[in-house]
Amino acid sequence: MKKIIFKKNINDTEPKNDSEVKLTNFKKKEEESDFVFTESTVLDALKNVMDPELPVSIVDLGLIYSVQTEDNNISIKMTLTTPGCSMGNAISKQAENVLYALGAKNVIIEIIWDPPWNPNMMSVEAKSKLGM
Repeated sequence: MKKIIFKKNINDTEPKNDSEVKLTNFKKKEEESDFVFTESTVLDALKNVMDPELPVSIVDLGLIYSVQTEDNNISIKMTLTTPGCSMGNAISKQAENVLYALGAKNVIIEIIWDPPWNPNMMSVEAKSKLGM
């Protein structure tokens, strides 16, 4: 299984290896958030993250494969519509921004390619928006 990991942790100062991206524009919040992260609340938040090339959220496109939460730490496994998608960094950064804005301590977004994305993974709403 080929995968690319974009790890973003507000405590990281340098990427640990070539596949990790340094988080640069977030500072640790002074106060702890009262927001409770669950799979459902994370998915609801990620519905605000739109694919830059389509008027559809990454959730409705079926790009989110799994969400794990523990003590406001979030781990997401997701894919992109194609392995050559040039918007991968922008999409993962936008997802991260949404979750940090709600009070997440750490966000790890893992881009995976297995199973490969296909249009059948889209929600009925997404298919309708795209005329499918």
